Amino acid sequence: MPTIRCTPPSDPARDPGLLADARTLHRAVTRLVQVWESRDRDRICCHDVSIRQCRALEAVMDLGPLSLQVLADHLQVDKSTASRVVAALTDKGYLARERDPSDGRALLLRATPEGVALRRRIEDEVVSQEAELIRDLPESVRRALPGVLDGLAAAAAARESA
Repeated sequence: MPTIRCTPPSDPARDPGLLADARTLHRAVTRLVQVWESRDRDRICCHDVSIRQCRALEAVMDLGPLSLQVLADHLQVDKSTASRVVAALTDKGYLARERDPSDGRALLLRATPEGVALRRRIEDEVVSQEAELIRDLPESVRRALPGVLDGLAAAAAARESA
């Protein structure tokens, strides 16, 4: 799996192709994000949740029971925004609040069976459509893409937090 290291910005004069490559990458990523966001909005919202609510449900399921602050940090939103998202998911029966066994005053969020089923339905639908999307790509490209995209995401996140 390819990895991308975070290095200080290089001097474009020393690497004349860098800016051209970065511009091409920027345009490609922008197109991909626009299509993906539109696709997600159309598909996920058909399941009675917003994209942000879906991402919150995914985070709770992937990371295990977690606090509101941890969820807010993961979603990169403030705590009040995360609180509204959680309230909506709780009202719909997809999330539940429970006491933190290590701190009886604190609450943890967990997915309900209905939330687990919803996430599986959404994920199954999206994965099926993504399989169609990548069907005609060479296997080597299909297998390399997740590593490249994860590497780009990690590099971008590292630069954001630096």
